[in-house]
Amino acid sequence: MTDDHSPFPLWALQRRLLADHVFTDLTHAFHPGQPHFPQFPDEERDQVFDMADGAGFNVHRYTLVGQWGTHVDPPSHFVQGARTLDEVPVEQMVLPLVVLDISERVAADADAVPTLADVTAWEERHGPMPSGCFVALRTDWWKRWPDAAAMENRDADGTSHAPGWSREVLEDLITRVGAVAVGHEQTDTDAGASTSAGDYGLELLVLEHDLWQLELMARLDEVPEAGALVVASWPKPLGGSGFPARAFAIHAR
Repeated sequence: MTDDHSPFPLWALQRRLLADHVFTDLTHAFHPGQPHFPQFPDEERDQVFDMADGAGFNVHRYTLVGQWGTHVDPPSHFVQGARTLDEVPVEQMVLPLVVLDISERVAADADAVPTLADVTAWEERHGPMPSGCFVALRTDWWKRWPDAAAMENRDADGTSHAPGWSREVLEDLITRVGAVAVGHEQTDTDAGASTSAGDYGLELLVLEHDLWQLELMARLDEVPEAGALVVASWPKPLGGSGFPARAFAIHAR
């Protein structure tokens, strides 16, 4: 019996996905010394059991904040009493992926943000963004990883010049499109000029509307604007307010 005639359709689907699609990892491997929010401590990593020293297995102990490397922010990260990591249903971990590409504009202006014209242009090419989607902002900022100075891109006055989301686009994704989650390649939802002034209003906007988000995504330039799926998962700490995540896209060859 061939896979296509399997009595278990999901097994056959998995075979077809592997044969006919590309799996693109959207995740940075995290490590001590990597770029991170300036007020967070660096990761500490100890080897508790080491086979090189005669132990029967290798075991590491990791000490890190939840918002570390490519990570997930649930609503509770900014909103007291909102959904925590363990309350995000697994059905929201496999979603249609919309990639909003402003990378060319960012190459000319590090402070660039998306506009409603970008959303309109995307929908003119691909049709309406699907309700319940994951919208990722492509800036190609991920290519600066793991150079912390390049990620922050500060001027002589200490102001960061890094792209971010815009309020008009996020409000449209929340109210009209009905997005479930958003993601981006930078350290923050808000552009560098805003975070340098202590303004994280756009991250609050996302999380107070019960969306979750992925920060510090990678390789969005390797996936199509439309038609892909994003799969994102993370550990399940009770009451968790953030954790490193593993995300990947599935798309046609």
